[in-house]
Formats: sequence, C-alpha cells, structure tokens
Amino acid sequence: MAVVAGLAICAPRMADTHFLIHGDSAQLQPLLDREPALKGRVTLRHAARAVTMEDKPAQVMRHGQDTSMWGAIDAVKTGEAQAAISCGNTGALMAVAMIRLRKIPGINRPAIACLWPSRNPGGMNLMLDAGADIKADAEDLLQYAMMGASYARNGMGITRPRVGLLNVGTEEHKGSAELKAASDLIAEAATRGDYDYIGYVEGTDLPSNRVDVIVTDGFTGNVALKTAEGTARLIGDFLRQSFKATLFSKLTAVFASGALNRLRERMDPRRANGGVFLGLNGVVVKSHGGSDATGVAAAVDMAWRLARSHFRERLAARVASGVASGVASGVVPGQGAASLGEAGTTE
Repeated sequence: MAVVAGLAICAPRMADTHFLIHGDSAQLQPLLDREPALKGRVTLRHAARAVTMEDKPAQVMRHGQDTSMWGAIDAVKTGEAQAAISCGNTGALMAVAMIRLRKIPGINRPAIACLWPSRNPGGMNLMLDAGADIKADAEDLLQYAMMGASYARNGMGITRPRVGLLNVGTEEHKGSAELKAASDLIAEAATRGDYDYIGYVEGTDLPSNRVDVIVTDGFTGNVALKTAEGTARLIGDFLRQSFKATLFSKLTAVFASGALNRLRERMDPRRANGGVFLGLNGVVVKSHGGSDATGVAAAVDMAWRLARSHFRERLAARVASGVASGVASGVVPGQGAASLGEAGTTE
C-alpha cells in the first residue's frame, strides 16, 4: 500500500516523529510488519470504512464518522496529531476538515495551495486556490495572497515572497473589474503582509522565476493544474514513443540516459504532490488520489515541515492581528477589505 511505503521512506529522516494510520487494520497491519523502518513508530487505528471518490461531501459529513478520513481529521482536532494527510476525495476532505476544524477567525474561504515546478532556485512556485472553492471575490483573493505569502515563508523558506495575480495578460487594463479591485487590495497590503506584489501574471508565468506565489480563484486554478498534469503526461508519452521509434533513436536514448534521468527527476510531479488546505485550524494536506510511495512521502514531508514550523499558529496570530488593525483603521472584515498575513496523521 502506497501510504505505508511512503511513510517508510519518510521515517528515517523524521526520527522524532510518531505516525497514526487510520484504515482497515486487517489490511494495514501485515504491511506495517514488513517495514522495519516503522517498527515502534506507528499507531494503527482501525476504521470500518473509507471515503470513496464517488461519495458526496454532504453524505460524508452526515454519515462519515466511522471512516478513516474522519478519524485522521479528528486526531488533528483533538491535538493528538499535528497534521493530517489524505489521498481521498478532495471535496469530502475539505468538507470534513471545515466542519471538524473550522476556519481560522477572519478567513472567508479556505484555499488549496499547490506547488508548481518552476525555474526559481527552490524549483517550485506556489499557486492558490487549486480548487477548494470555485468562487472568489476581491477580498478572498487578498486573503489568498496573504496566506500564500505566509506559506512561502514558513514552508518554502522564502523570506520575502513575490506575489502575482493570475490574469489574461500582464497589462493593467486587462481583466475584470473584480480582478482590478483585488489587485489594488493586494498591492495596498504588501507592506503589512511582508511580500512584494509584482502585479498581474499570466499562464506562461506559472513555472517562471519572476513570481513565487500565484493567486487565482479555485475554478481557474484547478483547470490550470489539471491541464499541466495532462500536458506533462503527454510530453512523457511523446518522448518515450520518439526514443523507441528507430534503432538509432534507441541508441540515442542510451547515450542521453543521464540527461533524461535528470530531466525526469526535475519534472517529476510526485515531488510536488500535496495540496495544503490553508485557512483552517489545523494542517491538512491532500495527496493525489493516485499517488505512489514517492508521492505520499512528498505529501508527508510537506505536512511535517509545516507542523514543525508551527505554521498554523503563526498564520492564526497574524490573521488576528490583521483583523484588529483593520477594525482600528475603519475597515470591517467582510466589507471591502481583509487584513491578514503571516505570523501526522494519515488515512
């Protein structure tokens, strides 16, 4: 099972970490017994059911108390775990996390932040929202910018992140009136948010080195993410077909194997596996439903780093401070502006 194998990859570099696994104990225990790296490091919690990809979020909220997903989120709620990782149904995971953990006070809409391979020194950019909510007004986009900047500082080690707002072009006159309003709010909040706002960015900037955090609504972000995943698979298939086409191309592949392996490692989507739910009272990471051991390990590593940096507490503290400063200056949260910024368990 990918979850157990992924934990076995992570365990040696997380010496002080204990893991909770929620699921069918009859299936999981034999797998755990075969992993020496996990001996004495795992508590197994039996769950009678698992949430399927076909389950509707509303059904899970009403009848999902005995599922592994619910158990993983509840472990964060009770403080038994500092983070939860799930490969399950995204909508159901967000619904359960929202109802059990609740939003950080001052946050209108949580967002899913995902890593995007890029030309930046760290090799990744951050984009949000990747699909938590298809709606986002100007105030929501400002909150995404602030939360994204906080994540970039705590989770990616970027001291002063560069934030861009995704648009159909970089010119100031392009885009909707709502995007223009969001751009003005994000620019005004840059000083107190401790980030640099570079203005509009477009699709070609997603993997570029001119931005660290890309802000957009959940509909656009999810379409962009799925398009990139499909394009990456298409390019990989085309390369394999090309190198197998003739005897000469097969020989070329042998001589170029070192360069091809480096390219594959750099573009491997498993390195960026894991979308972080931002704006909740707890760290929740959504791993891709089809993740293998390497992908699960990347998601666990992401959750581990955020938990160790006390990211949730820092974000909550800055949100509270931002709301207080907004009220003091006559800005009422939810009425035209928002002011916030920075401050494992699996199933």
